[in-house]
Amino acid sequence: MSNLETRMAEGGREKSCMSGKVFLDSNILLYAQDPASPKKQQRSREVISELAESGDGVISTQVIQEFFVAATRKLGVPPLAAKAVLKTFTVFEIVVAGPALIHEAIDCSVLNTISFWDSLILAAAASAGCNTLYTEDLNHGQVIMGVRIQNPLA
Repeated sequence: MSNLETRMAEGGREKSCMSGKVFLDSNILLYAQDPASPKKQQRSREVISELAESGDGVISTQVIQEFFVAATRKLGVPPLAAKAVLKTFTVFEIVVAGPALIHEAIDCSVLNTISFWDSLILAAAASAGCNTLYTEDLNHGQVIMGVRIQNPLA
């Protein structure tokens, strides 16, 4: 079975059905707060909602930190409002980035010639048993550490 199946929902509209855990990068979460990109905002909100309802969404402490910094600095979200949004992310499984995960990320970074930060996201996704990583930052369709990279906003 593929990680992302498509079926026809009522009214003939296609609906995504995720199979297995999906790791969300901070950029997907940020687009949900970004009124400057309405199509990406809508799609990211749909993805977040689907994963929250299914219980298949996973994030990490790194994603939480990146979201807060980018939301407050780049999008101008007031800090307490950004903190309130972060509280809604507790519906997702949260991977804590500890020393072992950091060591795996270093190895991934060296072996795949990608940034340490992207490698830490991949290592967190792999450690949680995710089949898929939703991000805009890596190559769509590539598989690293057993995790398929997909851009749900493309």
